[in-house]
Amino acid sequence: MKRSELREHIFKLLFGVEFREDADFTEQTGTYVREIEGADEKEQEYIQTKVQRIADRIQEIDELINTHTKGWKTSRMNKVDLTILRLAVYEMKWDDSVPVGVAINEAVELAKKYSSDDGPAFVNGVLAKLAD
Repeated sequence: MKRSELREHIFKLLFGVEFREDADFTEQTGTYVREIEGADEKEQEYIQTKVQRIADRIQEIDELINTHTKGWKTSRMNKVDLTILRLAVYEMKWDDSVPVGVAINEAVELAKKYSSDDGPAFVNGVLAKLAD
């Protein structure tokens, strides 16, 4: 499975953070990961581990996002863009295996697929400020 496919599954799982209790989230993450068609054990573990690491840092990630946006605090952002930003910020700041440029590009691609027409430009703009 390609990294972009793994990232898309991580995005889908992270989207649920806003809508589930911690215990439910952990259980549902495990169920979702086990049912990914074509994912081997290593890929399932990668997805689950990365989702948990990002979820553990959401407050810190949101603070970073809030310091680099004007007029668009995380509480006002649409949840798709916020989830994409959280994933990308984690990769940019704490995942040494993902180059910053790749994290930004993959975030923009997710925004093209899942966000509004304005989403890719918004995501790119926020991440560009964070990359400086």
